[in-house]
Amino acid sequence: MKPKKNPKADLRKKSNLFLSFGLILALLASFLLIEWKVYDKKDISSQKVYFDALDTEEIPITQLATTPPPKPPVIPDVIDVVEDDPELEEDEIESSEINLDDIVEPGEIIEPENVEEPDAVPFILLEDVPIFPGCEALKDNSKRKACMTEKITAYVNKNFNKELGSELGLSGINRINILFQINTEGEIVNIQARAPHPQLEDEAKRVIRSLPKMKPGKQRGKPVNVNYSLPIIFQVQN
Repeated sequence: MKPKKNPKADLRKKSNLFLSFGLILALLASFLLIEWKVYDKKDISSQKVYFDALDTEEIPITQLATTPPPKPPVIPDVIDVVEDDPELEEDEIESSEINLDDIVEPGEIIEPENVEEPDAVPFILLEDVPIFPGCEALKDNSKRKACMTEKITAYVNKNFNKELGSELGLSGINRINILFQINTEGEIVNIQARAPHPQLEDEAKRVIRSLPKMKPGKQRGKPVNVNYSLPIIFQVQN
């Protein structure tokens, strides 16, 4: 005789569910046991804070200084009336309003005819630099500056007496500072030199004085005097 079973009463279908539920309970119990902490009652009592034992801070009361009220002004019994002086003239205050009739039109502005140009213009600030012979083909002002500097340096190196230093008993590196002007005619004037020896100054002036005539520099389209400085550095071979 076969035993009667209800197919719905088969517990093996839910065995995985029961296993998972059991594992969750076991893990939860293990976590609680690990995290469970027990404190000593003595430590708890020693960490209590007694607010009654705190000292109360007394805040001082700021008192404002009492100042007596100002005394009322003394009014004299008799008021002297000063009469107007007829000889005094009152200043007239001019009005600051602009009258439209006084406005000058742009066409009515006349530029001054005689504008004094400065005595000399520095070389680096010049609008049109002097043209050294051989630099006429250059149109750009910056290129003319570079060409002029190169030509003057080469001319001084070629014509300066380099044996003069050893003849004077000098040694080492010697520096000569030269300042001169190129006037409105393109000529060299106002030569100044500073060197370790007077003969070096004279030699530097001689070389600069012999520079060829140039086309004068211009500022605002007019010829002007141009200041030019040139350092000469040479070493005397012992």
